[in-house]
Amino acid sequence: MNIAIDGPAGAGKSTIARLTAKELDFVYVDTGAMYRAIALYLIDNQTDIENEDALKAALDQIHINIVYESGVQHVFLDLQDVSTEIRSEKVGNMASKSSALAPVREKLLDLQRDIAAKNDVIMDGRDIGTNILPNAELKIYLTASVGVRAKRRYDELILHGENPDLEEIKKGIEQRDYQDMNRAIAPLKQAEDAVLIDSSDMSIAEVVDKIVSLARQK
Repeated sequence: MNIAIDGPAGAGKSTIARLTAKELDFVYVDTGAMYRAIALYLIDNQTDIENEDALKAALDQIHINIVYESGVQHVFLDLQDVSTEIRSEKVGNMASKSSALAPVREKLLDLQRDIAAKNDVIMDGRDIGTNILPNAELKIYLTASVGVRAKRRYDELILHGENPDLEEIKKGIEQRDYQDMNRAIAPLKQAEDAVLIDSSDMSIAEVVDKIVSLARQK
């Protein structure tokens, strides 16, 4: 069984998907982490993503692996654990831009579909239900207000020892929403057969319970 969770930045997709996967004993596939790992490589290597030849050459050098240790996800870029580095705002903004490019999406498409074909999976991202797993048995579109999403991101960064600006985070989320929803390739949108869940006034546990209930009905 495949469960697709789509939605805008900061909606809590990764947290919800990870906890739901644990409840259902499914494999959680964090596509956002994959795109962020690519973005980190592109930043570190000062790759001009507007230059298609340079971008393809860079992508040929990238090897991504996701490993779970004691229930904790670790993202490896080649042999380096980059789980912390990929969560910065700088990497997130680059991921929003680079993930709209065809060569980047092609790099990960086959890997993501292969994992889903071999396992019961929960996969979250921007276009899982509309593009990556169009035949998923359950599709969720998870969202929340911009203000709620910004505050969640602010609290997360504080926990990581950073000193964020809430208004800047809010502007960044609005910009990423626009980029994700208006990109030419696989834009963010709710699949026609997806269940809409607005988590603005819901706890994490309530959202997880809702998705688990929907999955078991399937």
